[in-house]
Amino acid sequence: MTSESVQPKSGPSRRTIVAAAGAAGLTVALTACGSEDKASDSSTEQGAAGGGATNDGGGASTGAGAGAALAKTSDIPEGSGKIFKDEKVVVSQPTAGDYKAFSTICTHRDCPMVDLKDDIISCTCHGSRFSVLDGSVKKGPAVEPLAAKQISVNGDSITLA
Repeated sequence: MTSESVQPKSGPSRRTIVAAAGAAGLTVALTACGSEDKASDSSTEQGAAGGGATNDGGGASTGAGAGAALAKTSDIPEGSGKIFKDEKVVVSQPTAGDYKAFSTICTHRDCPMVDLKDDIISCTCHGSRFSVLDGSVKKGPAVEPLAAKQISVNGDSITLA
């Protein structure tokens, strides 16, 4: 009679460990890439200092990467604003001739906002409300103001810089 040594199999297989480590590494890499993009976007937007417009009076645009015209100045009501859904931006005119732009992505949970009444843009996800005149939070749960966007005003044309 031969006596075989029976060794109990314990723990996960090598294949399971390698697969789990690969999945964890991929998760960390994707999370880091996502966080880095958001951080660089917000630092760029915060550097826009209130999302104010530069008024070049018809000369060459001073903003780098100026895009196509968003609207005419006459399209933006004084004391309110207008949402540009595709660009995810709201342009407002707090006082006559003063134009500002802010992201329409809620700072609470990144929901897109398209509900604008007077000077308040509202998030339908959780009820946060923001002023489109200065980006400030008017009602939570959001605690961070809207990210400012840089715009240029050339004559009667408003462009996203």
